[in-house]
Amino acid sequence: MRFYVEPVARLIDEFRKMPGIGPKTAQRLAFYVLKTPKEEIETLVKSLLEVKEKIGRCSICFNITDQDPCAICRDENRDRSVICVVEEAQDVIAMERTREYKGLYHVLLGAISPIEGIGPEDLKVKELLDRVKNNNIKEAIIATDPNVEGEATATYIVGLLAPLRVTVTRIAHGLPVGGDLEFADEVTLAKALEGRRIISK
Repeated sequence: MRFYVEPVARLIDEFRKMPGIGPKTAQRLAFYVLKTPKEEIETLVKSLLEVKEKIGRCSICFNITDQDPCAICRDENRDRSVICVVEEAQDVIAMERTREYKGLYHVLLGAISPIEGIGPEDLKVKELLDRVKNNNIKEAIIATDPNVEGEATATYIVGLLAPLRVTVTRIAHGLPVGGDLEFADEVTLAKALEGRRIISK
């Protein structure tokens, strides 16, 4: 038996598809929408559509952007000999908040996870290798998450980068094991960046 009229039930079902949203939160969000003025909901809908229409991936680093290449790849003041390898676009934002890192980025768009059926071929690994080979990269900082998937991804990438005569470092584990880079505070990330160690040279 349905407890809600069909449009409300559909809205709750749509909210439940979002990451981290359970049945109770989905219900609360649906009722929030119901009591919010129509103009505010229209603004929300417009913002959602605008993000889908105007935001894409940088063709160089795969960060999210409204221009291609992205602002970081276009910035001539960045250190173009250093590249920081992260899993997701949120991690770029986390690293930028430290104000310590001045190099370029490469977003893998995930991490190796056999359980979820994600292999190296599903990530932007080939593109990373091409960038390192063709752009005089001297250091690759591996900044994948300090969990099982992140470590597996880091190990795989190190194996591929080792023959390319580039210094490979891993950010120090000042980050909580099992945590996500995007939720780390600026001080922790800055210390982790400072304490990175060489994996291959």
